[in-house]
Amino acid sequence: MKNTKKLLLILLPAVIILCSWGFFAHKRINRLAVFTLPKDLISFYKSNINHITDHAVDPDKRRYADSLEAPRHYLDADHYGKAPFDSIPKKWNDAVKKYTEDTLKAYGIVPWHIERVYYRLVKAFKDRDSVQILRHSADIGHYIADAHVPLHTTENYNGQLTGQTGIHGFWESRLPELFADRYDYFVGKAKYIDNPLNEAWRIVENTYTMLDSTLLFEKQLSKSFPSDRKYSYSERNNKVIKEYSAEYSEAYHKALNGMVERQMRKSILAVGSFWYSAWVDAGQPDMKNLIRKDQSLEEKQLVEKEEQLYQKGKALGRPEN
Repeated sequence: MKNTKKLLLILLPAVIILCSWGFFAHKRINRLAVFTLPKDLISFYKSNINHITDHAVDPDKRRYADSLEAPRHYLDADHYGKAPFDSIPKKWNDAVKKYTEDTLKAYGIVPWHIERVYYRLVKAFKDRDSVQILRHSADIGHYIADAHVPLHTTENYNGQLTGQTGIHGFWESRLPELFADRYDYFVGKAKYIDNPLNEAWRIVENTYTMLDSTLLFEKQLSKSFPSDRKYSYSERNNKVIKEYSAEYSEAYHKALNGMVERQMRKSILAVGSFWYSAWVDAGQPDMKNLIRKDQSLEEKQLVEKEEQLYQKGKALGRPEN
């Protein structure tokens, strides 16, 4: 097991640098969210835990096939002024009337998309459709986790406006990859959410409060840290990869004072709570002997296409790094 963990730490940076939260973190969040569930749900999710884990990254892969996917992962709150959460209508139709749909999609729609996927999950539970339950559970876990990343709440999403290009992958990929095994993941039991849209907005608004610290601490550290020790290089897949050094990462992680761990913990509990709430809103169906267990041919072909385009490495929409 120790050797496996070491291998993951060696290989993951080359893979996750273009992906929100990093494949490693998304998979861990979805996997650990399973253990927040009550007994009537946990058996189904535990029996499918590898699927929930592996497919936690599907929305990131979908960005390589669907030009509409990227805005579902973020909300550039600062585009809407100094008090954005007082300005942006919470309901989609109201927001469209005020800003137009094109504007909303240009600057991100993550809270609204969380709500949409939530009601797809509710329907899947009502239909007792195991394939769709797993699909929408994995997807909503991804979007909820992204809503907990401060750099998913700003137009300065990669520090490109403040001379900090690269901070996006640094915060959400490099730091978890190095330090996640130190974190405490005992987050308690999933709780019922009576208004999923309001909860999605609450998450994004809370995450936004961490943006200034996320940028400021790295800016200050970069000025004081020896420049020749800021980066390191390694060879992966016959390519030389430049990344933030372990020493610089440790210093930034310490400056953030537990922020990444707190956001991972919040993500885990929120994902489990959204799953649980969707099941409750569907009438708490019996999770034994569900109706459907296999993907349709059309769904399989779509997944295969997304995987092929992802392997080619040409993401559509706004780049994160």
